[in-house]
Amino acid sequence: MTARGAAGAPGATGAPGQMGATDTSEAASATGATGPTSTTSATGAGATGAVSAVGATGAMGAEGPTGAMGAEGPTGAMGAVGATGAADTRGAAGAARTTGARGATGTRQPPADGAVASRGTLLVIAKAPVPGRVKTRLCPAYSPEEAARLAEAALRDTLDIVLATPVRRRVLVLDGVPGDWLPDGFEVVPQCAGGLDARLAHAFGLCEGPTLLVGMDTPQITAEHLRAGLVLGDGEASFGPAADGGFWALGMAEPDPTRLLGVPMSVPQTGAVQRQRLVRAGLTVRELPVLRDVDTAADARLVAAGAPGTRFAAAVAALAGAGAR
Repeated sequence: MTARGAAGAPGATGAPGQMGATDTSEAASATGATGPTSTTSATGAGATGAVSAVGATGAMGAEGPTGAMGAEGPTGAMGAVGATGAADTRGAAGAARTTGARGATGTRQPPADGAVASRGTLLVIAKAPVPGRVKTRLCPAYSPEEAARLAEAALRDTLDIVLATPVRRRVLVLDGVPGDWLPDGFEVVPQCAGGLDARLAHAFGLCEGPTLLVGMDTPQITAEHLRAGLVLGDGEASFGPAADGGFWALGMAEPDPTRLLGVPMSVPQTGAVQRQRLVRAGLTVRELPVLRDVDTAADARLVAAGAPGTRFAAAVAALAGAGAR
């Protein structure tokens, strides 16, 4: 399938790199309970479950430490839900309305965390698992074909968890062409050209309301991780640091692309700068658990050992001899 109304072909020329690191500053967490007479109501915007197949094969940049992907560029940019030229559909139809539960006196109470998360959007930044173009840092311990096999397993695990998490929208921001690894229920948006900061910023620019972005390098994530990253009140953000100094998740209650633009990527200070950017914007940063992302063969073995029930762990086990090269 091809995208409707998209004027530009995907073509990520920037080199994706690590997505961030945590610094030593401590962030407070504030959920802000509402009073007994407050009324909460959220509607799902444009929940048509639209999805487009990326038809073009724009140039792909060299993969960095996290293999994170970008978002669609200024030409061929896909607007927010409900905009003209929406993409073809692949499952997940219908908008949802969530209201708080009634209390004993008949007043509406704030929605539970699960209800808050279900109003949000999950973004997955990924690269199609093509040999020689994905997870190149796993080589030479693994061949390009074996690295692509591990990348596909990690991507499938990630998409499965995202699909299992109740949310309003699920968006795959993809460098490449969708394959049979893509389940129904996702919108697919092609990446844009430019640096990783611009691509991540554009991905957030596609969304409204609580939004959490993850990559394809943490197949051990759970639905609980994702829900925690989406339970955001006004003026809050979530940040999931990676063990190597990067970050595996970034969430904002109200997406603002300017909070990513200009952040230096693929350097040791990336995460510290990104997190500080959120703090300086006046946001309360909610910390998520530290996770290891898969960049090297050693990472692959450690992540597989910690997530034995995943496709990724099975793939690592099947290639155990190769990973020891």
